[in-house]
Amino acid sequence: MRFELGTRVVSGENALDHLQDFGARRVLVVCDPFFMDSGQAARIGAAAGGQQTEFFDKVEPDPTVELAAEGTGVLKALDPELVIALGGGSAMDLAKAMCYFAGTAAPLCAVPTTSGSGSEVTDFAILTHKGVKHPLVDRRLRPHTAILEASLLDSLPRSLIADGGFDAISHALEALVAKNAGSISDCLATEAFRRLLALLPASYGGDKSVRLRLHEASTMAGMAFSQAGLGMCHAISHALGGKYHVPHGRLNAILLPGVIGCNAHAAGDIYARLAQSAGMVGSAQSLGVRNLKNTLVKLRRELGLPATLKDAGIEPRRLRQDLEEIVAAALEDPCCATNPMTVEGFMIRGVLEEAAGRG
Repeated sequence: MRFELGTRVVSGENALDHLQDFGARRVLVVCDPFFMDSGQAARIGAAAGGQQTEFFDKVEPDPTVELAAEGTGVLKALDPELVIALGGGSAMDLAKAMCYFAGTAAPLCAVPTTSGSGSEVTDFAILTHKGVKHPLVDRRLRPHTAILEASLLDSLPRSLIADGGFDAISHALEALVAKNAGSISDCLATEAFRRLLALLPASYGGDKSVRLRLHEASTMAGMAFSQAGLGMCHAISHALGGKYHVPHGRLNAILLPGVIGCNAHAAGDIYARLAQSAGMVGSAQSLGVRNLKNTLVKLRRELGLPATLKDAGIEPRRLRQDLEEIVAAALEDPCCATNPMTVEGFMIRGVLEEAAGRG
């Protein structure tokens, strides 16, 4: 077993103070327009204490290869001594890709404002090109530092709590059964799952006191899957997201129960043990798997997430028309390589049929 922790994690109140430790004179902040307009980007830039701070504020959902190329040009022109990614998974993905393609030696500091992607500690970045999501996987994509700042979580919209929360849950569950899983990644994934399951409804309901613990759980799930790998749920989600632009965590929430049912043929005992450790009664493997699926369906409902792809805005007729394109894209996704059983087209079709909804 090999386990590497290449990212320093700073968590808690006033964690942003750590930005001054870099002593950077030139700073580039990568964010979306919302953080520029709200003043949060300026706050983060000021916290770094640089003499020159510039902002690349064009982050958008599902960042494209073209946007990454534009940002890389900005980064090269400034030649910063510190790059800060501020925002959700899209900001992290874009900043990581910019640093990677620029070949900069400047440290990347990830400041996540949502609890879900785990990108602040992973070797992964997702870029979209011509409607297809392309996962990049390289150790050089791993940020130098992740700052988990409690104050950035106070005004999280309920939809982001729900989408991000289920993204983190899918990371934990897929890491637990992935082919490269080991005892350390299992511990991180199991604790992350139990914490997310217990605290997400409270956070969704407005309890701000639990959000830092959820933020840390998302990071733990990110550490787990960066080492262990992911699986079929993410492969299908990437294919659907690139085509229909539905939020990634929402797609995972819809797909995950069906993927568990499919993968239970190879990983049913692991799912059952996880269900028991999370307080779901029942010793038989089949009962444990069923309890796990039912618990996820119940949580999905509590968080106001759609139950089917149709409910998420993907019409069944269009899905049928695009089915083979979606299947092919999912099979080519590198996440399939670490699924607990070899992924075949009929498996993806079965999961999609279960998730589609009537129409």
